[in-house]
Amino acid sequence: MTLNTTDIRTLIGYTDWANQRVLDQAMQLSPDQLLAPDPVPMHSLLGTLAHVLVAEVIWRRRWEGEWPVVVDDIEGYQSIDVLVERWQNETAALHAFVANLTDQDLQRTVHYRNSKGTPFQQVLWQLMIHVVNHGTQHRSEAAMLLTNAGHSPGELDMILYLREQQG
Repeated sequence: MTLNTTDIRTLIGYTDWANQRVLDQAMQLSPDQLLAPDPVPMHSLLGTLAHVLVAEVIWRRRWEGEWPVVVDDIEGYQSIDVLVERWQNETAALHAFVANLTDQDLQRTVHYRNSKGTPFQQVLWQLMIHVVNHGTQHRSEAAMLLTNAGHSPGELDMILYLREQQG
């Protein structure tokens, strides 16, 4: 299996669409609701969203060859406004990265280190799919928290995004 740039751009577009639906609803909540403790892995809605953003930043920078990758600590995202602003910046950076990719680029091996410094290598398109899938997992957690707070982001199915794109 392999993916081409059209596939990757579609998946990144879907990720942005779904992220925005979640963020739109999160912006309707109070700071107390955003930071309310919950048994989700990142302990709150804002923590969950910050985790998704920080992961996207880290992975893009790894793809660009940056090491070590230095990002804001998740704990620094104590405001939805700060989170949304930084997410908009990351979305623009990711789209710029993806816009310049060729099908051949997607086949290159990325050498990187995790946060502990352990070296790994993986094909770029596989890492990009990982980021999309990782976001899906945590958006699902965020959607549950939003729904419980009375602010469901609605359906996040990829088919709905694809239908919107078809017009």
